Amino acid sequence: MGNDIVSIPYGEKELLGELTVPDQPVGVVIFAHGSGSSRHSPRNREVADALRARGLGTLLMDLLTAEEEHEERYTRHHRFDIHLLANRLLVATDFVKSHTNNPQVPIGYFGASTGAAAALAAAAQLGDAVGAVVSRGGRPDLAGATLAVVTSPTLLIVGSEDGPVIGMNRDAMAKMASASVRMEIVPGATHLFAEPGALERVAELAGAWFAQHLTPAPAAAD
Repeated sequence: MGNDIVSIPYGEKELLGELTVPDQPVGVVIFAHGSGSSRHSPRNREVADALRARGLGTLLMDLLTAEEEHEERYTRHHRFDIHLLANRLLVATDFVKSHTNNPQVPIGYFGASTGAAAALAAAAQLGDAVGAVVSRGGRPDLAGATLAVVTSPTLLIVGSEDGPVIGMNRDAMAKMASASVRMEIVPGATHLFAEPGALERVAELAGAWFAQHLTPAPAAAD
């Protein structure tokens, strides 16, 4: 299984990521991190490890450039720009498809916090090209009107002690009439799923969801 540091062109900028893809992946899951986080998020990395154990490839990426991350310390305006973040996921999706042995490889999105809204907004644009979406402690409500357009099967994972976010996820579910959507509440978990066993449960739920909904397409003939 190859593990490469990659540079994803975005106009005149570049986004850094870690792309890990087995020879015959079941699918590739692109991670969209939350506010103030990056590809180094220990929580996302733990989930990514579990997904790779199921035969999935993963892309852990920075949604912001180094310069934008520096600006963010003072302005905090990029992290809630869902349109910007979604567009970068679209570029990353094209990049993944061009850097695997099978350009038809199934794509999934795993979003945390505001990254979940970006994942859903990108999925709304790509339609059936995104096989599944998983949100961890996400803010899918921030995807706004695009929620009604999402058709990708979506799993919303929320901690039982994350009361306001549970409500936000329920509001988002009510607007997603075109998609198969399920919510899983992890008992005893707070927003960051830092409690013993909580993140392991997230990884288990996400892995099962992607295994169910990402169907490998045949590789193109030589």
